[in-house]
Amino acid sequence: MRRFRFGAVVREAGSGQAWAEKARRLERSGFDVLLVPDHLVGPRFAPIAALTAAACATARLRVGTLVFANDFRHPAVLAKECATLDLLSEGRLEVGIGTGWMAGDYAGAGMALDPPGVRVARLREAVAVLKGLWGDGAFSFAGEHYTIDALDQRPKPLTRPHPPLALGGGGPRVLRLAAEQADVVNIGMRVRGDGGGPDARDGGLEAFLAKLATVRTAAAGRYHRLELGTSVMQVGERKAEESWSAADSSSLEETPQVLLGTRHDIADKLRYWRDEHDISYFVVHHERDLPAFTPVVEELAA
Repeated sequence: MRRFRFGAVVREAGSGQAWAEKARRLERSGFDVLLVPDHLVGPRFAPIAALTAAACATARLRVGTLVFANDFRHPAVLAKECATLDLLSEGRLEVGIGTGWMAGDYAGAGMALDPPGVRVARLREAVAVLKGLWGDGAFSFAGEHYTIDALDQRPKPLTRPHPPLALGGGGPRVLRLAAEQADVVNIGMRVRGDGGGPDARDGGLEAFLAKLATVRTAAAGRYHRLELGTSVMQVGERKAEESWSAADSSSLEETPQVLLGTRHDIADKLRYWRDEHDISYFVVHHERDLPAFTPVVEELAA
C-alpha cells in the first residue's frame, strides 16, 4: 500500500518570520512538503532563497518546487544550486522541474517562448544534465541545446544518487518524459501552447484517466518505482464553478483535482484514488484551501 504524502504550494509572506511560521505550521499539521512555484511575474518568492529559509525554519519538512522553469536557468547552474540546498537541508530537497510555460514570464523578461516541442526537448536534455552533474566524477554531454565538457561540480547532493526529481503536466510528451525519467509524476492539466493558461478541453475524468494510462505505458518496468501525484485546485463545500473557470467544473469534480464535501468525504475520495489508481501524493495549490484540507491531512497522514 502506497503511503499518502501531502504538499502545499506557498507563494510569499510579509516577512522572514512570517514565512518561517508558514513552514512550521505545515510541519506541525502533518504536511510532508512545502512547495514554491517559479514565475517571474506576480507576488511569488524566488525558489532557492525561499526554500532555504523554509528548510532552516523546520526540522522534518521537505522543501521543493512545483516547478522550476527550465528555460529560466542553465541546468549546470540549477544542478549546483540544488546540490548545495540538498546538502544544507540535510537531504530534504525535492526538485520539481518543467519546461516553463507562462507567456507573461517570457514577454516581461524579453525571452522567446518557443513551441512546446522545442521546450520539451530542451527539458529532456536538462534532466540528463542534472542527473549527470549530480553523479560522481566529471560529466560531459553534447546535445542540441546544452553542451557540458568534463564538468565535475561540488558539492554533490547529500541524497544519492540525487534528490527526488518531480516532473508533470498534462501533455503526452511531458508525461512520457516524466514516466521515463522522474521519481514523482504530477498529473495536471495541459496548458495552451501560447502560454495563455490551462487548455479548457483537457479537463474531466476521461482525460485524467488517459493521462494515467500514458504514464503507465511509458514507464513500463519502472512504473512500480514512481510516486504519482496531482495538484488539488479546490477543497471544501463550495461549488467548483465558483473558483474554477478553465474547464467543465462538473467533470473536474470526478477527479482528485477538486475535492468537495466533508472531511470524511474527501478522505474517502483520496483513499479511492490511491487504492484504485495509485495516486498517493496530493498537493494543495492554493493557501486559501489549507484550513479545509489540513484536517484531511491529519486523518490520513497518521
